[in-house]
Amino acid sequence: MRIAIPKEVKPGEKRVALVPDIISKLIKAGLEVHIESGAGVAAEFSDEQYEVAGASIVHGDVIPSADVVASVAPLEPARMAHLKKGAITISFLSPTTAVESIEAAANAGATAFSMELIPRISRAQSMDALTSQALCAGYKAALVAAELSPRFFPLLMTAAGTVTPANVVVLGAGVAGLQAIATAKRLGASVSAYDVRPASADEVKSMGAKFIILELEALEGSGGYAREMTEERAAKQRELLTPYITAADILITTAAVPGRPAPRLVTKEMMAGMKPGSVIVDLAAETGGNVEGTKPGEVITTPHGVRMWGGKDVPSQLAYHASMLYSRNVVNLLMLMTKDGVVTPDFSDEIIDAAAVTHNGSRRSPELTKK
Repeated sequence: MRIAIPKEVKPGEKRVALVPDIISKLIKAGLEVHIESGAGVAAEFSDEQYEVAGASIVHGDVIPSADVVASVAPLEPARMAHLKKGAITISFLSPTTAVESIEAAANAGATAFSMELIPRISRAQSMDALTSQALCAGYKAALVAAELSPRFFPLLMTAAGTVTPANVVVLGAGVAGLQAIATAKRLGASVSAYDVRPASADEVKSMGAKFIILELEALEGSGGYAREMTEERAAKQRELLTPYITAADILITTAAVPGRPAPRLVTKEMMAGMKPGSVIVDLAAETGGNVEGTKPGEVITTPHGVRMWGGKDVPSQLAYHASMLYSRNVVNLLMLMTKDGVVTPDFSDEIIDAAAVTHNGSRRSPELTKK
């Protein structure tokens, strides 16, 4: 069977769905690998590297002849229409935002898998692309904050006097938040963090940061994610968080609820007391933003002198390693479905069943809330 990797065409997307180092695993499983020429260039992988690894380079459209098409962004409806009947696609195919692509996949008779829908169970950890890409985003968030800030992160004892460490506050202690905490700590900052899930406290402390405790009910959701909160609780949370935000030199927000707009954690009123030169990094800007006023891909300075950075295509800013991690997720999912050189989804497997969005010309009904 033929595995095809097309060029990513979404603006700003630099990742590639398969890197050369892992191609040998597919070939050993009896699969052919076809790479569209130039597919890996933005992630620093050349056609020559793919050829040496055993892949075939195709100068043209790799989709019509493919049995499996793996990509980062979902194929656009027009490219989905070129799939042959029974083909398989694997990508970040969001059931809530890629509706037209999903319909096109169903019309083409394709089986489309969404990497967002991989269940958060121990057996699926090696396929969990949301986690691997959140790791990249959290790391980048701390580096962006350090770059934008006019302050040192670490404590410095110098002949000219002592430089106190930057005070970093992280909101959201999922994978991205924990990686932001770890990176900020490595840079020497004093870090504290808050999450609506009290269970996150031990993880935050294990990173050497302080956990902010607010007298509020827990919002532990399924699969380790946070669940949505009422407006009344959100207002009380904002009130209790304000003193911590006011005292922060750096604020990094990473909170997300899968399949829904990002929760609004910080308002303009809460930012009003922040010191001039303070920095806010909002990783959720593309899904509505945790912070009022942030815009994806832009740096905005408020009237009070606070610089706000809105994340956009953040994992793509670390395209080399983000691609490496994502491609391992994709290949591990493929290996779960491959036997004797044939990729055949087994819907009795809970991972396959949860991640499939279309099959045999119809749309299935997976729910992010199952995770």
